Amino acid sequence: MTTLNKELIYQVLAIVQEIPFGKVATYGQIAQLSGHPKNARLVGKILKMADLFGSYPCHRVVNSNGRPAPHFLNQKDLLKQEGLTFKSNGHVDLSQYQWKTK
Repeated sequence: MTTLNKELIYQVLAIVQEIPFGKVATYGQIAQLSGHPKNARLVGKILKMADLFGSYPCHRVVNSNGRPAPHFLNQKDLLKQEGLTFKSNGHVDLSQYQWKTK
């Protein structure tokens, strides 16, 4: 398990900051990009406290199925404001909206 330290927190938040308008990334994708591929849950933990470190577009992060965070009440509205549409199950279509890195 990776220790939660400020360096890791800022690394994850820097990646989140790079997600383009109108795109989403998954927790696992961010974990992979941060060099901690098995720590998707840790990414979620960091994003829960992101407000303590500044303003970041955490609404652009969804789970591996495209599901918005259940307790992030306005996440769907924020994504809709960026032009994203949702499938009938309420998930983001990752084939259309996932941020393509490398």
